[in-house]
Amino acid sequence: MEAWKDGQLFKANELTVSAYDHGFLYGLGFFETFRTYNGEVFLWDEHWSRLSKALSDFRIAIPYEKQSILKAVNLLTAANNGEDGYFRLNVSAGIHDIGLQPSDYPQPTVIIFRKPLPSTVRGKEKSAIWLKTVRNSPESSIRHKSHHFANNVQARFEIDSLATQEGIFVNAEGFVAEGITSNVFWVKDGKVYTPSVETGILNGTTRKWILKNCTMDIAEGLYTKSQLELADEVFITNAVQEIVPIKSIGEKQFLGNQGSVYKVLHKQYVECIEGERRT
Repeated sequence: MEAWKDGQLFKANELTVSAYDHGFLYGLGFFETFRTYNGEVFLWDEHWSRLSKALSDFRIAIPYEKQSILKAVNLLTAANNGEDGYFRLNVSAGIHDIGLQPSDYPQPTVIIFRKPLPSTVRGKEKSAIWLKTVRNSPESSIRHKSHHFANNVQARFEIDSLATQEGIFVNAEGFVAEGITSNVFWVKDGKVYTPSVETGILNGTTRKWILKNCTMDIAEGLYTKSQLELADEVFITNAVQEIVPIKSIGEKQFLGNQGSVYKVLHKQYVECIEGERRT
């Protein structure tokens, strides 16, 4: 089974969504992507909190409690022989007439998609490029993980493979923003840097974990490409790939998976996953 919708499991060819759903008509929907470790979702409270904030901002109700969604994830896992998976929890605004809804969205379409986890090895390096596509501005005061993904799709056209590469955005003011599917960190002389949310980036769950748990000096701010290119180490983060070392951006070379800060942080991250599974 590849999906859960309204309490039922579906194969991919069985799943349908109305053409009148405002997620289709106006791109009004939000999602979270995450993976399981031995059946457990890591940092689930953080994912749920971020999604809930987005839904609240756009007056979209959700008819399920967070524990009900976890039970649905468990059902999908059991239906796939207990294997860990890559999940997307998607809340689309729901069915309405053509035209903008004036008040609220009380009956959204809620789907959990599942697919097998990509075959990746921890510590595998990626190369990166500076994107020609400029990071667009968020739809709200902060960036939500929304259906408005055309900017990311446009950027994705610039690289051959997200499995081995990442593209890094700058925003309209020329400041380093984020990757196509990741947040960006770098290290210079033992200090860790990452773009501020003021640049218009998504505040990723793994990003927030690093800001909370990193024991080294860490700074958020507005940085230029030339400042990042002076780094000793560069790495990117997201909930599925964890923490990924970057070996190069164009012609600039970095320490990659030999970076001492990367090694420490990823070790701590994995230990946190193991610790959460034991609690």
